[in-house]
Amino acid sequence: MLSAKMEDYLKAIYRLERDGEPPVATSAIAETLEVTPPTATSMIEKLADRGLVEREKYKGVTLTPDGETVALEVIRHHRLLETFLTEELGYDWSEVHEEAEILEHHISEEFERRVAAALDDPEVDPHGDPIPSDTLDPIEDIPASALADHGEGTRLLVARVRDRDPEELTYLDGVGVRPGVELVVQEVAPIGMVTVRLDSGETVSLPDHIAGAIQVRSPEDAADEVSEV
Repeated sequence: MLSAKMEDYLKAIYRLERDGEPPVATSAIAETLEVTPPTATSMIEKLADRGLVEREKYKGVTLTPDGETVALEVIRHHRLLETFLTEELGYDWSEVHEEAEILEHHISEEFERRVAAALDDPEVDPHGDPIPSDTLDPIEDIPASALADHGEGTRLLVARVRDRDPEELTYLDGVGVRPGVELVVQEVAPIGMVTVRLDSGETVSLPDHIAGAIQVRSPEDAADEVSEV
């Protein structure tokens, strides 16, 4: 049986692989998990001994198929739990990440199946991140880009929002910016502020660092995908 720390490492490596190109540097893993490089190296050796990662000296690590399956299972647990906490227990979306980080390691497969069934097998979590299927196939990323990268006059659909900062999420919830909301970029100011108009008619000014946390896509692309289903 794997420890919670081992699962955290596999999940971190999976995310780093998707953000860049494997192999993943040990220093990047250490930074992500806020540990020292020697501590990360020690854990990587344990994971390699279990056949969950492949280690290339001086280059980094890559998940094996078994390691990827474990990472996907933990991510599925996490995102289902976030959805359950918000939809069934009344948690705010700014509160659920830390709760799910703890619970994801300790639920049974039967509990997971019941949660998924109770939620009608959701495809995304409250922040818009895709939930791996019960077959644990690799996640198909929704093509999206940062709101901060778009120019004035562009109509966009909020696809997902970074879930690591509760204060950012509380702010965005307060101004009505959530996955599924359409908006138009009104102004990109040189002082580091992006102003958008929501479909509700409200105008919202977002600091650059918050605009960078919002992933958006074309509403037309989203509509095309729905029609193809």
